[in-house]
Amino acid sequence: MGGRGGVGRWACGLLVSGVLLGGLVVAPAAPAAAATCAGGVSDFNGDGLTDTIVADPQATVNGAKRAGLVRVLFGGDKGAVELTQASPGMGASPERGDQFGQSTAFTDIDSDGCSDLVIGAPLEDVPRDGENLIDAGAIRIIHGSPTNFGTGSKVDAYGQAEFDPGSATEAYDRFGFALQGGTASSGEPYLLVGVPGENITIDGTSYADAGVVDYQLGTKRYAVHQDTPGVPGVVEAHDEFGSSIAGTNRFFAVGAPGEAIGTEEYAGAVTVFAQSIVDGHPKALVGIDQNTAGISDTAETGDVFGTTLDMTNFRPSDQTYNSDALLAVSAPAEEIGGKAGLGIVLVLRIQPDGTLTQRAYLHPDITDVDGTGAAADHFGQDLAIDNLDTDVVTASATMRLAVGIPGRDTGGADAGVIQVFRPLDSNPGSADKIISRGSTTLPGTATARDYLGTALHSGSVNLYVGVPFSKAADSTKGVLYVAPWKDVDSGSTSATVLKPGTNGIPDAGATFGELG
Repeated sequence: MGGRGGVGRWACGLLVSGVLLGGLVVAPAAPAAAATCAGGVSDFNGDGLTDTIVADPQATVNGAKRAGLVRVLFGGDKGAVELTQASPGMGASPERGDQFGQSTAFTDIDSDGCSDLVIGAPLEDVPRDGENLIDAGAIRIIHGSPTNFGTGSKVDAYGQAEFDPGSATEAYDRFGFALQGGTASSGEPYLLVGVPGENITIDGTSYADAGVVDYQLGTKRYAVHQDTPGVPGVVEAHDEFGSSIAGTNRFFAVGAPGEAIGTEEYAGAVTVFAQSIVDGHPKALVGIDQNTAGISDTAETGDVFGTTLDMTNFRPSDQTYNSDALLAVSAPAEEIGGKAGLGIVLVLRIQPDGTLTQRAYLHPDITDVDGTGAAADHFGQDLAIDNLDTDVVTASATMRLAVGIPGRDTGGADAGVIQVFRPLDSNPGSADKIISRGSTTLPGTATARDYLGTALHSGSVNLYVGVPFSKAADSTKGVLYVAPWKDVDSGSTSATVLKPGTNGIPDAGATFGELG
């Protein structure tokens, strides 16, 4: 699952903790069918089938609470492999609070045809020169392999200084807080690593938590922040640039939800880049905040615009390929109509020259929308946008947006719901759907403080819905639903239910269902 980052981390009333359970059994890697890697989307064992990444960053590992783990569920019901910092080749030990798996991404970084899994442990303490650098952060790249993925894989371990020798590994940087990977239109693999706690020094002044993103395109690496030439805005303390990241083959976007806009603190901003290098840096195309011309609403203190991002391909009618992108941006703390923390989501078209067009302005009280919005709904705490058919001109029929509303009291206080839109509709509220646990789309029982809507991911075929904080009696360790988009549209009941103790998944953990 692509790593958007920033989910549930801001002070919007939804920073939640799962029940911490001890004792994990590491499942052996499933045997792969292929002798060599043949390529495929999130295909780690080279059999041509899509594999599913499910994180559990608050799991207890070897007695260390919240050390975290990641499971890969192989396509074709070929079993699961469990990865922790105690797995072979990791070069680390599970420690309390590391939250290994808080972010995940994949890309074929070594171009061998097998996807490579990238796992962030942003709260990892890193020993350096006799000092323990608290929450410096680290990432692991587990290389795909047609045999013994996980137990026999090559693993690359990076702190910030190893990944970017021009930087330094420092306490509280949170290297790996957000991750995004993929393949650029040039055919080169790319990887983006968010470091929102990085301090940036300008003219002798250090700006705490200004933030930076480390970017690998092909085999070359670059660092980008708000003092990089061409990047809009200025470096300020607590911008946390790199808290959220999204990308397509032609663009990537970086959120700075702590950005001050004028006198409005933590109003938030987003910068969009091209997947190309100009003058030694990623090419910045446009900066976006709620005071940008053509954008609905106004930047206000505490909106945290850019908390969560997702991006998908867009093909205009005058092109034969997906030259543009649609970017979905949330401000889950936005106040609307006197309802504090109601939340909004914007859907924006990005063109190659940086031209920006707002295509949708969404919140729980728009015209004809299902349900009723309330304060502290946190609409947009997570979101997922996807083009279901990139081979045709993009239209309303091909585009879907799922928005998490984890504060909605449907089935209990903060049980949460998901709202699905066709964001290119002229009236997006006319065909929206509310999905809750126990509905025709998602089986199970809605329970207070489930926070449904904090873990979403979309592909062209399926919508993935994690409930890592499930309180239902049958899923206290968390659960993941895989719902085909065609059935989400029709309201059919066919979601696959994955949880510890089923489908070859070890019956252990705490927050199964985090999606990076």
